[in-house]
Amino acid sequence: EILVMCALLDVNRPKFLSDDLILFGGIISDLFPGVKEPERDYGALMEAIIAKSHSNNLQPVEAFKQKCIQLYETTTVRHGLMLVGPAGGGKTLCNKVLAEALTSCDGIGNFTITRRVIMNPKSI
Repeated sequence: EILVMCALLDVNRPKFLSDDLILFGGIISDLFPGVKEPERDYGALMEAIIAKSHSNNLQPVEAFKQKCIQLYETTTVRHGLMLVGPAGGGKTLCNKVLAEALTSCDGIGNFTITRRVIMNPKSI
């Protein structure tokens, strides 16, 4: 049950707005009564995200750190993704900080050097 619940959360949570997360949490708790989401340890990655945020002159607020973690979780289960949102929403910086953090964690656990490729959307 925990594995299925975590898979549903990992795949769907980044897609929802904050208002929809409450509804989604209710649905998950109805589907998996009494099952709690296990705490995940992103220690080295979280430290690297904070360090790379500072090196990019950013304040590593909780929402930004969570979006970086959600982006990381999404990349582990999908081959490709698109970051969408309003201008100035932090999409590019989240992507950049996460790539730098993963590269700095090379050799720790399953983290490896990460290369970003930015494509012109009109070329696809």
